[in-house]
Amino acid sequence: MQAKVAVIGAGCSGITAIKNLKQAGIQDITCYEQNDQVGGNWIFSARESHSSVCETTHIISSKKLSEYSDFPMPADYPDYPSHRQVLAYFQAYAKKFKLEPHIRFNTTVKRLEQTQDHKWEITTTEGDRQTYDHVLLANGHHSVPRHPELPGKFTGQYIHSHQYKTNQPFAGKKVLVIGGGNSACDCAVETSRVGDFVAISMRSPQYIVPKFMLGKPTDTFNATMQWIPRFLADALRKLSLKIQVGKYEDYGLETPPFPVTKIHPTLNSELLYKIRHGNVHPRKGIQNIEGKQVTFTDGTQETYDTIIAATGYKITFPFLDKAMVDYEEAERIPLYLRMFHPRYQNLIFIGLVQPQGAVWPLSDYQAQIAAKYITGSYQLPANLKEKAEQEANQIAREFTAEKRHAVEVHYHPFLRKLKRELAK
Repeated sequence: MQAKVAVIGAGCSGITAIKNLKQAGIQDITCYEQNDQVGGNWIFSARESHSSVCETTHIISSKKLSEYSDFPMPADYPDYPSHRQVLAYFQAYAKKFKLEPHIRFNTTVKRLEQTQDHKWEITTTEGDRQTYDHVLLANGHHSVPRHPELPGKFTGQYIHSHQYKTNQPFAGKKVLVIGGGNSACDCAVETSRVGDFVAISMRSPQYIVPKFMLGKPTDTFNATMQWIPRFLADALRKLSLKIQVGKYEDYGLETPPFPVTKIHPTLNSELLYKIRHGNVHPRKGIQNIEGKQVTFTDGTQETYDTIIAATGYKITFPFLDKAMVDYEEAERIPLYLRMFHPRYQNLIFIGLVQPQGAVWPLSDYQAQIAAKYITGSYQLPANLKEKAEQEANQIAREFTAEKRHAVEVHYHPFLRKLKRELAK
C-alpha cells in the first residue's frame, strides 16, 4: 500500500518537497498552503500578513548558488535577483513539474496531531480532517517575530522588521534600527533614503560583508576556499575582508573577535557606504529608554520617532502541541540531517536550516532523502537519537551560542553531507 503524504507550506522548501515526492513515485500528496499562490515569504504584500519580503528585497546568496539541482535560474537574471524574479522562478518551477494540482491554496493547518496508530491527523481552520502516513513540515521559520527586551518604555512608534514593507512611512522621521543582521542593515539603508536621521544599534560586533568580493559574488568567492584547511581559509577570509573594507573601527563599528564563519553573515554593500556618507549612524547597545529618548551604553542620548526591531524570528509550529515539538527558545535542536526527529520519524522537517547561503538547494536534497525514506530505499541509523545530538553539538561548536544559530549550517559541508546520504 502506497504512503499518503502531506506537506505543510508551498514556499521554496515545500514545492521542492512535492516535486521530489512525485519523482519518487508517490502519488497521494497533499500540500496545505495558506496563501493563494506558491512562493511563501517571497510573495510581496504591502500589508502585514504572512512574513513577506520588503519592496526592495534582493536575495543575499548569488544566482549560481541559489538554484535547485535540476532547474537553473534564467541566464538573464543578475547575480542577485530581486524578490519578483525569485518568485517568478519558484512559480516556473511549480509549473514545470506540475505541482499545483497537489496544493490546497488558501488553506491553513490548525492542528497536527498524532493518532493512536502513529499516523498524523491534520485539521484545517475550515474543520476538514485528513490522516497521513507521513508529514513534511516546510512552513519556514520567518513568521513569528522575536522582540527585544527594551529597558524602559518607548512612547514613539515601535515595529518589528516583520511589519516593514517600504520606507515611505518613515520620511522625515528619526529612526533607530535595532540589530546587526541582514534585515537590520536593509532597514537602516532604506529608511536613510527618506528619513531625517537614521541610526543602527548593534549590541554585539558583526561582520558586515560586501555582496561582491574581488569582483565575484561573495558566496562564489567563498566557495573557492572550501577545500582549504579551515584555519587557513578563515585567515584568508578575514584578510580579504580587511583589504576590501578596511577597519570596522573607521566606520564606528567593532571588529568581531572570532572568525567570519562563526556567525551568520550579514551581506550588505550599502551600509558601510551610508555610514561613511553620514546617512546611517552606528550606535552601541541600548541602556535605557524613557519616552522617546534612548540612552546607549556609551552614554549617548538621542530622541527618536520610530524604533524598528530587526531582531529575528522564533522557530514555531503553531499547529503542533508544544509538548511534542517546541523550538521557540531553543539554542540547540537535535535533528538528524536537520530533518529527522528521534521520536517522530514520520514527521520530517524540510528547510529548517539557516545556511551561510540559500536554503532551497539544501531543501531540495533533504526532500530527495525524505522521498527515499518514505519509499523504503533509505534507512535511518539505529542510533538516530545519538546522531541527532551529535549534530546539535557540532553546531554549538562551530557557531556562537545564540538562538539564531540553533539551525545554522555551513552551506558547502552540509550540502556534501546530504549528497553522501543520498548516495547510500
